[in-house]
Amino acid sequence: MFWIGFAAIILMVAGGVSYLASASPDGLDSATLQGCQIVETDRGEELVGECIAQHATEHVMAGSPLADYSIGGREGTGGLAGIVGALVTVVVAGGAFWVIARRNSARHVDN
Repeated sequence: MFWIGFAAIILMVAGGVSYLASASPDGLDSATLQGCQIVETDRGEELVGECIAQHATEHVMAGSPLADYSIGGREGTGGLAGIVGALVTVVVAGGAFWVIARRNSARHVDN
């Protein structure tokens, strides 16, 4: 019963609360954009002015499936991306704990 409740809470937080997240830039983004204005052009958004963000390059993982808290860069998929990220985290952490527990139990049997 505990694991069912745990899974339900994970899914509610990852999938539901993520829709309440702000679309506004965080503190770091705001600080790097000081002195610039974001202008829409035919090629997309461009920065006009002088700011630190003009020297930024695209992150190596920018093309990954869950980049920018979305799935494939599509808007409105933040909740699903949160659920997928939470499930991957639970599987990886569970696998790591399982390996550690097996190693520790094998060590105790040998002693």
